[in-house]
Amino acid sequence: MTNKIRIGVLSDTHLHRVNHALKNILDRYLSETDALFHVGDFTSPSIVEYLGERDFYGVCGNMDPLEIKNRLPDKRVVELGGLRFGLVHGWGPSEGLEERVIESFSNVDVVVYGHSHKAVSHVRGGVLVFNPGTACGHSASNFHSVGILECEAGVRGEIVQVDSSEP
Repeated sequence: MTNKIRIGVLSDTHLHRVNHALKNILDRYLSETDALFHVGDFTSPSIVEYLGERDFYGVCGNMDPLEIKNRLPDKRVVELGGLRFGLVHGWGPSEGLEERVIESFSNVDVVVYGHSHKAVSHVRGGVLVFNPGTACGHSASNFHSVGILECEAGVRGEIVQVDSSEP
């Protein structure tokens, strides 16, 4: 039986420092979560350290410096609430990205990825495929977003539009 958990999901924040906008996003949209995933392109070790103060699981992205790549894996499988989550940033062109990330895992309930800056949440072959989009910076979805994965007797993914402006 699956325990009820809520997981906040971020990707492609591309920040050089922890700023008010990131703090606001975490406080306003992700404060009621039990764990936090970030699937790459932090771009600053200070972001990893800041998120590491929570129950945090991350992978590095193609834009991350060596310090982050030495600290976080390229991909990982996380087991929470009786479910298996495959985390990977993604690579290469947007065309075919979803297929590449799905094929990089076996025996997972959810594949969580980033790289495209485009929010995605749908089931494919019995696996939830989930990309939170980007909370700040360039967005291919024309809005900024984070993700929430709600896990109880299965998993449901929700894309949440956020206000990423920094006052």
